[in-house]
Amino acid sequence: MRSPLLASALLLAGLATASAQTDGARSDGGAAVTPVPAAPATMADNLRPTFVAQTPDDMVASKLIGSSVVNGANETIGQIADFVLDQKGAVKAWIIGVGGFLGIGSKYVAVDPSVLKLDRTDGKTLQARIDTTKDQLRAAPEYVYLGKEPPKGAAPASPAGEPASKP
Repeated sequence: MRSPLLASALLLAGLATASAQTDGARSDGGAAVTPVPAAPATMADNLRPTFVAQTPDDMVASKLIGSSVVNGANETIGQIADFVLDQKGAVKAWIIGVGGFLGIGSKYVAVDPSVLKLDRTDGKTLQARIDTTKDQLRAAPEYVYLGKEPPKGAAPASPAGEPASKP
């Protein structure tokens, strides 16, 4: 007889607790929290990444690196070796390799993005144009990557990461 009585008492205590929770009362005296039904994550969520498809006008870095840089006289004066992006993802500087043979002995210089114009020569091949000469690029300060030593005999670069050598 004790067992059914004990079971009934426990059942009533459980119902009373459940009733207090659904009425919005909190034991800590705070405001009532109404539960919100959870929705499963779907591809329609605004929190998902945005995917982009390439268009024919887009330029990809793998095609830009190594592109020839020509001047107004259509002379090849260097190649795009790298580029620097700012914190917003915009091009801050183009790194051009000038001189050397097959990348050996090349000097790297950083040019402002406004002076380098990118276009397509045959609808597919990218080409960079700049209004300067090979001698002017050779005379420019060498680009130094942060954390790299400047070439021996060269003056140290300023903390802003101005020109010196590529790794």
